This record gives sequence, C-alpha cells and structure tokens, in this order.
Amino acid sequence: MGETHNHEHNHQPPPQQAAAPPAMPLGSARGPMFPPAEQLLQLNYCIHSNPSWPQTVLLAFQHYIVMLGTTVMIATVLVPQMGGGPGDKARVIQSLLFTSGVNTLLQTLFGTRLPTVMGPSFAYIISALSVINDLSDSTFRSEHQRFEHTMRAIQGSLIVSSIINIILGYGQVWGKLTRFFSPVVITPLVCVVGLGLSGRGFPQVGDCIEIGLPMLILLVISQQYMQRVHPVAQSILERFALLLCIGLIWAFAAILTVAGAYNHVKEQTKMSCRIDHSFLLSSAPWIKVPYPFQWGTPIFRASHVFGMMGAALVSSAESIATFYAASRLAGATLPPAHVVSRSIGLQGIGQLFDGFFGAVVGTTASVENVGLLGLTRVGSRRVVQISTAFMIFFSIFGKFGAFFAQIPLPIFAAIYCILYGIVAAIGISFIQFANKNSMRNIYVLGISLFLGISIPQYFVMNTDITGHGPVRTPAGWFNDILNTIFSSPPTVATIVGTVVDNTLEARHSYDDRGVPWLVPFQRRKGDSRNEEFYSYPLRINEYIPSRFL
Repeated sequence: MGETHNHEHNHQPPPQQAAAPPAMPLGSARGPMFPPAEQLLQLNYCIHSNPSWPQTVLLAFQHYIVMLGTTVMIATVLVPQMGGGPGDKARVIQSLLFTSGVNTLLQTLFGTRLPTVMGPSFAYIISALSVINDLSDSTFRSEHQRFEHTMRAIQGSLIVSSIINIILGYGQVWGKLTRFFSPVVITPLVCVVGLGLSGRGFPQVGDCIEIGLPMLILLVISQQYMQRVHPVAQSILERFALLLCIGLIWAFAAILTVAGAYNHVKEQTKMSCRIDHSFLLSSAPWIKVPYPFQWGTPIFRASHVFGMMGAALVSSAESIATFYAASRLAGATLPPAHVVSRSIGLQGIGQLFDGFFGAVVGTTASVENVGLLGLTRVGSRRVVQISTAFMIFFSIFGKFGAFFAQIPLPIFAAIYCILYGIVAAIGISFIQFANKNSMRNIYVLGISLFLGISIPQYFVMNTDITGHGPVRTPAGWFNDILNTIFSSPPTVATIVGTVVDNTLEARHSYDDRGVPWLVPFQRRKGDSRNEEFYSYPLRINEYIPSRFL
C-alpha cells in the first residue's frame, strides 16, 4: 500500500494543453456579420418623432406632389374614354384629391395610424373600363352627358361594392388571413407591390426621354451624391432634392415648350412633353367644393357592382403589402392582425365616401408615398397628416391645383423609378427573419416572387384598351373579377405564397419560416410596442367595442 500511496502521491497531472479556438463560421474572416434588425437605425425621424414645423410643411407638400402623379395618370386614362373634356378632367382630379385627403386623415387617425397616403388606385381601372364599355353603345345628346352618365354608374358600383371591405375588415377576416403569413410570404408580397408597378416607371419615362431621363439622373446625383459635399447640403438635399429637381426639370420642359420643340410632333408626344397641352389650367374653376352626388343620382347595376368588388379585394391586398413596407420605413413594428382588419374596414368606408363624392376610382395605400419615406428617411406620421391639408386645399381651389397638375407625367415616372425600387428593397429585408439558407424557403420565395410578376404580366399583355382581359366568359362581371385579381402582383403573390408556404412542410419548418419572430407582432398584446404605435389617439379605444379595435 505504501508503494501505491507513494506512487499516487508522486504522480503529477499531465500538463493541460491550450484550448483550441472555437471554429469560426465560414466566411467570418472576410467581413463583419450583420444580425437581423427589427427597426431601421438610419431613419432621421420615425413615426412618433417630428421635424421642425417649416420642414414638416415642406415634406408634406412633397408628399402631395408625389401622390398627384398617380391622380393625374388615372384621370388621363379614364376621363377621355368616358367622353369628358379638360374641364371634366379637372373636376375629376379635384374629387380624387379631396377624397384622398379625407381618407388619408382618417387612416392615420383611426386606421393603421401609419404614415401612409391613401391615394387613387389603379386596381379599379379594369372595372371602370368595363362600365365605360357597357355604356358605349348607348345614345346620348352629347359627350358630356355620356361622361356624367358613366360617372353615375361608377359611383353606384363604388358605393355598393364598398360593403365587401367593410365586412371583411371589421369582421376580422383580413386579420385572420394575415395569421397565415410568415416572413417567407411577406417578402415577395412587399417586393412585388413595388416591382409590379414597373410599367409606370421607365416605360413612361421613355414617352418623353429628354425630360424623364434628366429627371431620373439629376435626382440620383443630387439626392445621393451631392449631399456628401457639405454637411449643410446633406440635410437639405436628402429631404428636399425631389422638390428642387422637379422645379428644375419642369422649368426645362417649359423652355422646350415655349421654344417650339414640340410643335411638329405626334399628339402622344405633345401630351407627354408639353406643359400646356392638358388645358387643365384654363378649364379648372377657381373655387369648387366637391359635394356628394355632384354628377347626379348614382346608377346601380349588378354586373358593375360585382366587377368592382374584385377591384375592392385587390386594393385591400395591395394596401396590406404597403402597410407592411410603411411600418418598416416608419420605425414601427409590423401592424398586428386587429390593426390590419380595422384599416381594411376603414378603407371600405373610404370607398363608400369615394362613391358619394364622385371619385372615378377607389383609394388604396400609396406605394410611391411609402417609398418617399425611405428616400427622405422621415417616417413621421405628422408629415403625412399635414399633407392632407394640401390635398384638400388644392381640391377646392382648382386653379392652384391645376397648375401643379400640369407637371409632365414623365417627370413623375422618373420619380417612381426610385420610389418603387425602395419599396421593393424593403420587401427583401423581411427575409432576414427567416432561414435564408433553407432550400424549402428559397423555393417558396422564388415561386411566389416570379409568379407574382409573371401571371399579372400575362393578364396585362392580353388586356385590350376596353378592359377585356384573357378571361372571356359570357358573364362579364365574372370576367372583371378574375381579370382584376390576376392582374394584381400583390394579390397573386399573396395567393401563391400563402398556399405554398402553409402546405409545404409547414409544421416541420416552423422555425425556418420565421413564424416565432412574427407571432408576437400579430397579437394585440404580443409585443409591448404594438400599443405604442397602433393605439387610437385620445383614448378613443375606451369607447369602442374591442371587436372593432
């Protein structure tokens, strides 16, 4: 035992080897890793913070100018086919501005409460063209009478079809649908709401390339590169380069018009390039307050109503995608399910309001104005609320509104090339909350993104000027519904993405899909910040039944 004891006593432990460094992930030595970030840290102002009052007013006017482009585009497409002249077009623009201003104010107060402008929607174009086509064989004493009769028919269809969004919204249907979303679905949904509008970008810049292209290049250089020349220039150009570029290029277009550059060109070129060819300034009234049923008693026809219901559904899907993008660019959390529901319900009430006041289409969340939040890095709710004052003011004082409505459309198209791209890029950022290396997620993302663009492209390419699309059955209302739904990239991406993501190994890929990250934001009290961003102002929620919140 003694030997054993001495042996154990004299035994020295082997020297410890230095621990091997932990294995580094592949590629870590090549650069820093960027973890997921729920909020963008480079915003100058988020949803609750506000710039100084002079800056707020200028930024609000900038939002008005941006939404004016889509307003003029829609009136330019529809009014001539309805038989209306420049004066009718001016009044339609006034009505669209008025309803957009009121709906935007309501949405920022009682809807999502996000800084989103509610502007006229292209989703209603096919249904409106169907109404125009149905009445084209009727006999009228004058073109103006045909215009008013068509407006009354569109009014009636807007009023009745609004009920679908009111029911689906306040009935919590849309909110329950969003519970099936994951970051793998939201990514293509938000991406295509920007990329799907590519037809309103460079193709329309090309309608007057000598105006549109300089606008595009000047905006990129001044807003992104020149701001780095001097610290003072940075804050000015980052937020107001858009207004400066519009003023310069508009002046350039005026010089070309006065110099006679467009005296001997095609009529379409004159419409796109000249600043005086719309005749809006001479036709618009000095003061005209839009009022209910200003075109006459609405006309109700079942076929028109069903077709317009399809447009109402599409505008809702587009709004939801835009709300998701706006929440990220405003520094807020994703809107919870109950907020999505009440915002769509309020959008239905807004469409009812559009029908009463004679708007030619319904409203939806403006994609270009959400892109402007990213361009200026100002996501303030107050800025958008102040912009409604400009919309309502210029809708009443027609001459002043018509002055800005004469800005050539290629200038707006150049702006949209950038703003739509920002929204599409924000959509891409949502994939950081899912497993980007999952082949299953890559498949769902790829098929949703591609079909979300390709299917609507097929429908748009096969739709004629009267609104007749690829679906041509004896039931015209059925055609309008399907042609409208499948002409909308966000709607197609929603359908494809939601179905595939929730049926393809959904249960086994719960974590890979990013659902655990998303669930707290979908519940009313799942995240403490939900109440901060989305609660009603002035404690109004205490007087409203919880099922409507």
